[in-house]
Amino acid sequence: MKKATTTVSKEKIDSMQAEEGVNASELIDARIKELSDWRGETLARVRALVKQADPEVVEQWKWRGVPVWSHGGILCTGETYKKVVKMTFAKGASLEDPTGLFNSSLEGNTRRAIDIHEGERIDEEALKALIRAAVALNTRV
Repeated sequence: MKKATTTVSKEKIDSMQAEEGVNASELIDARIKELSDWRGETLARVRALVKQADPEVVEQWKWRGVPVWSHGGILCTGETYKKVVKMTFAKGASLEDPTGLFNSSLEGNTRRAIDIHEGERIDEEALKALIRAAVALNTRV
């Protein structure tokens, strides 16, 4: 399978990361453009849902290229792989998941993840509820 051409290269994102004044949101924008396929569309949709669920969320760029959303600590990450977009919730094992969104990293004591494959529909309301629960967990006093 031939790799799709991209409008933003990985090298460009790496150089943006090294520049002062380039914020995480700009780097996430660039990653979405770089992917230019279903993964970019999915990452953009996930990002929008995170922001809808928590308008005060802080976007970060960690570990040399992973979008991270935080509020009182890390809520979740948005990793992209060849066949999956993975949302890993830092404290997912402590969250109730009544609709069964978590489908990956189920064996650990801390994290839980949602693997989203090409063509899969996201239960948007359930995901937003999970994000709000993660915010509540992080901001308990």
